Amino acid sequence: MKKVWGGAFSESSNDLVDRFGQSIESDLNFWQEDIIGSVAHARMLGEVGIITKEEADILIRGLEKIHEEGPDFLHLDVEDVHTAIEIRLKELVGDVGGKLHTARSRNDQVATDTRLYVHNQLIEVQDLIKKLQGLLLRKGEEFQGAIMPGYTHQQRAQPITLGFHLMAHFWALQRHGWRAERLFELANYSPLGAAALAGTSFPIDREMTAKELGFIAPIPNALDATSDRSYILDTLHLCALIMLDLSRISQELVLYSGREFAFVKLSDTVTTGSSIMPQKRNPDMAELIRGRTARAVSNWVTLAGVMKGLPLGYNRDTQEDKPPLFDSLRKVKDSIELVFMMIDTADWQLDRMATTVRGDFSTATDLADYLAAQGMPFREAHELVGQVVRGCDSLGCALEDLTEAQLAQIAPGVPKEALSVLQPEDSVRRRESLGAPGPNAMATQLAHARRMLEAVGFPKVA
Repeated sequence: MKKVWGGAFSESSNDLVDRFGQSIESDLNFWQEDIIGSVAHARMLGEVGIITKEEADILIRGLEKIHEEGPDFLHLDVEDVHTAIEIRLKELVGDVGGKLHTARSRNDQVATDTRLYVHNQLIEVQDLIKKLQGLLLRKGEEFQGAIMPGYTHQQRAQPITLGFHLMAHFWALQRHGWRAERLFELANYSPLGAAALAGTSFPIDREMTAKELGFIAPIPNALDATSDRSYILDTLHLCALIMLDLSRISQELVLYSGREFAFVKLSDTVTTGSSIMPQKRNPDMAELIRGRTARAVSNWVTLAGVMKGLPLGYNRDTQEDKPPLFDSLRKVKDSIELVFMMIDTADWQLDRMATTVRGDFSTATDLADYLAAQGMPFREAHELVGQVVRGCDSLGCALEDLTEAQLAQIAPGVPKEALSVLQPEDSVRRRESLGAPGPNAMATQLAHARRMLEAVGFPKVA
């Protein structure tokens, strides 16, 4: 295996040592970022006179050629992507390629690559969040009047609408977008020029490379610059949080697409069949998102476990920071796309949902609220409505189907006018507090969401 070190070693390393220490397969994920960082470094070396401007131009042209060629032209029998690019650069430009590594170390190099990679990935994640939010807003507007059961404890609680339900996921995504913006800023400081841990004796210009690479500024302490992995932990935490909410959406789609609920039919394009049961349409993508969320959570725990005992300075343990990072970001992006596809192509069974809210006593709270509004203490009203529910059970009738005679029989203390509040559709229409599913409240919420969606970035909700 080709290495960029070894002059002081009299024996070659064992093959198992080489294989165990290799990271090239994982590192290839940020081969472009490594080239971008190297171009900035080469230009700075030429500008400050550490190498000639002609040499800097040769290095930059060689790096640009490697970028044009792509990773297929890199040697893979090497330790890492930095080595692969340096070897290919020497093949293209000759011995001057060896000057690229002047005044830097693989320690600050990999930290720079990773921060650039995180930045690029966060832009993609934010774009995907906006895309899914746009779909949820369109569906929220389309289905703002479609009655369905609302649940607590996975038991029917109160009538809501499908649009109201879908918009709850919109606001969760808004928070994730806001977190991603904060993380983008937090990670936006340059470690390049920190070298191994203590900077360099060469007269480098860290501000120049930071500016060219789009960073806010150089990290003030070189030891911190090469030691810090908190921004990766933050990224893994963000990924885990996003996956948790995507998993909750997926769980709802799994439940609601089953015949027990029958609220939605998922498209053939996002479901699979059975090898033995021809009738099956399995929500496998939703199930996989639900299952792979555990991987995203464990990736954060994995890196936290790696970092918890490391002293300052680069430690090889931190080579284990990138596989979880690449894995979690890939899962998040794929999962957002799949949730978009499932919701975009979903066939919502509106009649079924509207029928389901009948006969489930989910307007009992409306009856208690009516009595409280008439001056009855709410706890007394709660007790009295419980009596009404028991009476309906004994009579075998639904709450919204009660007649005046039946109401007088089971709860003489409830006035007949209370029957007017028992229809599920009316229950939804009356709920007009901020954030509720009533028509006016939903119009306010949808307008608020539209402003959030059309704004640059992700404004804080509250």
